[in-house]
Amino acid sequence: MPDPQPPRAEQRPTTFERHGITVIDDYAWLRDAGYPTVEDKAVLGYLEAENAFFEAWKKPHEQLIETLFEEMKGRQKEDDRSVPVKDRDYLYWWAFEPGAQYRQWFRKPVSGGPDQLIYDEVKEAEGKEYFRLGALEVSPDGRLAAVLADDSGSERFTLRIRDLATGADLETVTEVGIGAPVWSADGSAVLFTEVNDQWRSFRARYHRLGDDIANDRTLYEETEDKGFSVGLSKSQDESLIFLSAGDNRTTEIRFVPAADPLAEQILISPRRENRLYEADAAHGKLWILTNDEHINFRIVSADPAAPGEWHEVVAGSDNVYLRGATAFRDHLVVTSRLDGLDQLTLRDYATGETTRIPFAEASYTAGLASNPEFAPAAYRLVYSSMVTPGTVFDYHPASGTLETLKVTEIPSGYDPSHYVTERLMVPARDGKQVPVSVVYKKGYRKDGSQPLFLYAYGAYGYAIPPSFSSTRLSLLDRGFAYAIAHIRGGDDLGYGWYLDGTATNRWNTFHDFVDAAKGLTAAGFARPGRIAIQGGSAGGKLMGVVANTDPGLWGAVIADVPFVDVVNTMIDDSLPLTPGEWPVWGNPITDPDAFKLLLSYSPYDNVKAQAYPPMLVTAGLNDPRVTYWEPAKWVARLRSAKTDDNLLLLKTNMGAGHGGKSGRWDSLRETAEDQAFVLTQMGVAE
Repeated sequence: MPDPQPPRAEQRPTTFERHGITVIDDYAWLRDAGYPTVEDKAVLGYLEAENAFFEAWKKPHEQLIETLFEEMKGRQKEDDRSVPVKDRDYLYWWAFEPGAQYRQWFRKPVSGGPDQLIYDEVKEAEGKEYFRLGALEVSPDGRLAAVLADDSGSERFTLRIRDLATGADLETVTEVGIGAPVWSADGSAVLFTEVNDQWRSFRARYHRLGDDIANDRTLYEETEDKGFSVGLSKSQDESLIFLSAGDNRTTEIRFVPAADPLAEQILISPRRENRLYEADAAHGKLWILTNDEHINFRIVSADPAAPGEWHEVVAGSDNVYLRGATAFRDHLVVTSRLDGLDQLTLRDYATGETTRIPFAEASYTAGLASNPEFAPAAYRLVYSSMVTPGTVFDYHPASGTLETLKVTEIPSGYDPSHYVTERLMVPARDGKQVPVSVVYKKGYRKDGSQPLFLYAYGAYGYAIPPSFSSTRLSLLDRGFAYAIAHIRGGDDLGYGWYLDGTATNRWNTFHDFVDAAKGLTAAGFARPGRIAIQGGSAGGKLMGVVANTDPGLWGAVIADVPFVDVVNTMIDDSLPLTPGEWPVWGNPITDPDAFKLLLSYSPYDNVKAQAYPPMLVTAGLNDPRVTYWEPAKWVARLRSAKTDDNLLLLKTNMGAGHGGKSGRWDSLRETAEDQAFVLTQMGVAE
């Protein structure tokens, strides 16, 4: 065990008043005034002391961590490679060399010829604590690539143009890029988006190759709503470039010909609050997915000459949640969800006839993979379940068959027949039925005697799929059941499921998680105090709330980069995500009720003198999404208030951001540390 006297942050009380309520903040000083540069010696000293405390805990458990790491590493194919995908005249794929932390990217001509290394992440990451390739977009003629890379974790990407024949970088376009760049049809120019000082994607720009970047033109800049982000995309038929602006509830899209990006932009439909839409193009029409008339969306078409006149193609449904429409040459491929399960349907343009791609398992996740071409011979799909490793298929519409191209290999061995997966419907306190996906090893005793690991997210309409994880096997083989609670705030059961976990309905998310845990204990999967839980970012907020409300349920809590200082963040419109989050959580600056609601659940503001379970909290010093001081302040307040002697750890990655360490083995070691924390705190045999 580490020193029994963990770090203690100094209390420097500050207060603020909002809507007649006074809030005391003892640890506001942990936010460095110079952020995103962090140089305050007191702040760094506290973070380093917490890291030293974490390392002291690790030391007696290094053998366990190493054992877990080697197990997990043994389940990953060291020289793994992707299935090549055709794009114009080339086949493209990535591959790992044995022992390498990062990928190498290759191509070769479809007509035959040698493999060509076009981008070497290993070389690019050499000597760097962090490296992330954000995008690699090849020009239409195949000669150049627009490459975005981040070497700090700040998610401010440098955009360079690379000559693929020589490997030389020809020019640097921007150092604050984000998202995927888009090439003009003739490859003479690249379009890209940039973030401002508040890390908001606020404008789309045009760079003509060879020109001075000082002459780059701004195609669109969002000035009306500072909560909107700007994005770029190209239609599947590559005829149009879309310039989008929007937040979590509202969108607005313009388009230009890919052959003339400087042409006058055409607005599809003006922004309308709480209306989302997205567009594709094929056969001289726009194909638009929108929630304008039905909560679960519908699909409409429009003439590009009259883009605001919409004609219904697929009606909205109470049962089928429409999630995407991709316009290939032969089919409009519709992705949807039925009773929480992914569906892919091919729709014939001429007849309207549909074909659903069949999948055998009762619970799974499936979707379109990379399909860069307008008229592919087959549709590339990805698939997995909680017992079936990731699988790549080609679906051949002429024969209606699925061709298996790759099943993720588990080199150390894996037999799916040794594991069982279930899908339960657990009642929430308001009567709603919450889906829960569970996997465990055969022989698991449902008598409450074995431990349970429960994961959830519950935000932004992001559904946690019931997919496969090889790292999870280390827990299953040690007697855990692993469960995913598909709580409100995600869109597992439709867009309404998402809305029912937002704004004034936010408490539903937290109640669903607690009620799922209680339902699982009633079903014999565990007992109170024998449930380990984990969530990250907004899911970390979930961890903070339920640690405050129901601490006795949990045997261990992992909160990764948790969004826990909710009130302070949501009243500070200078922070990166705050204005865009107001439609989701409420605006506490202008709305007294929203302020009171956020204050009622904000994990930092609701820490109290009570016993808390063992907790591991992580942060990233360069994180632009959840700033490092949120978890740091929360841990400092927990240390001051909690009445127990349970372990509380804060680990801050001093050279990384929201996603933790970037190398595949470094990331895996962090997962091994997480599991070692759970095993030691739950008293499970190592």
